[in-house]
Amino acid sequence: MGLEKIVGVMRDNLTVRRVYGEPVEKDGVVIIPAASIIGGGGGGHGSEQGKEGEGGGFLLAARPVGAYVVKGGEVRWVPSVDVTFLGAVFAIMVAAIHRSYRRGSDRSR
Repeated sequence: MGLEKIVGVMRDNLTVRRVYGEPVEKDGVVIIPAASIIGGGGGGHGSEQGKEGEGGGFLLAARPVGAYVVKGGEVRWVPSVDVTFLGAVFAIMVAAIHRSYRRGSDRSR
């Protein structure tokens, strides 16, 4: 895949369409999902000993952050809960408390 095509694909994928999903309607309530999108890429072109080449790549990552809920003419934001992130924070806190406790008991000896 050529560098121009890679840049074109990246540009097409890093749009607002990726941030907001298709609205879903049920029983008069409209839900518009939203995500946090991050992406980047790079590429290059070069020649050596009469040979030319080009290449590149990109990364696109997304995670849900919540949804807009439209009901009765009112809009409210409902954040999503990232259980993985909360679990990681909890594990780090437990490890820090345990480490602090061990240091305190070692000093009292």
